[in-house]
Amino acid sequence: MNRAHLERRLGYRFRDEALLDQALTHRSAGHGHYERLEFLGDALLNFVVAQMLYKRCPELSEGDLTRMRAALVREETLGSVAQDLALADAVQLGGSALKSGVYRRRSVLADTVEALIGAVLLDADIPTATACVERWWGPRLEALPDPHSLKDPKTRLQEWLQGRSRPRPEYEVVEMTGPPHRQRFRVACVLGDDEVRAEGQGSSRRGAEQNAARAMLEQLDA
Repeated sequence: MNRAHLERRLGYRFRDEALLDQALTHRSAGHGHYERLEFLGDALLNFVVAQMLYKRCPELSEGDLTRMRAALVREETLGSVAQDLALADAVQLGGSALKSGVYRRRSVLADTVEALIGAVLLDADIPTATACVERWWGPRLEALPDPHSLKDPKTRLQEWLQGRSRPRPEYEVVEMTGPPHRQRFRVACVLGDDEVRAEGQGSSRRGAEQNAARAMLEQLDA
């Protein structure tokens, strides 16, 4: 790892190099790993993103702000930030984890980003760590999605029905297949007032229900 190059990408130079090393150390490498820093960085990240959205989107409701924040701090977004910062080659792992390619998993890279936020906070202060988050997340704030598009299918279906004074849908498990540790669910979404029916499948009942609701929305839109 070229420390100077990494710090240029981060836009921050550490005074305590041990904090940077810790933020980049996976638990497979032994003691002094990043998990405590990750805890700290996660807390600050959620606050800073919430504050950014609150200031930037005065027209949004609490529910919309919550969904927007969830989209901006989820693993996929953190992994994208890690990619921008080229962290994959900087993470320090133990031998077995290195051979298995763990360092390229999005979850590990997401954890590393949160740990780096925590490390900057301890190395400097809240304003400095906040500035890092604002800089790393800036492009994502410029491309905010429509809050309605972030609602899950079951919520969107329920709101569609409520807006038309129709009763809530019912979800029925039609079939469960596979061994207990790898089950598949097939669920039907039924509208009782006109007997419209749609089905969805998933590796969990909740996932199958969401897919059934999505299929129902497609029927209703059609």
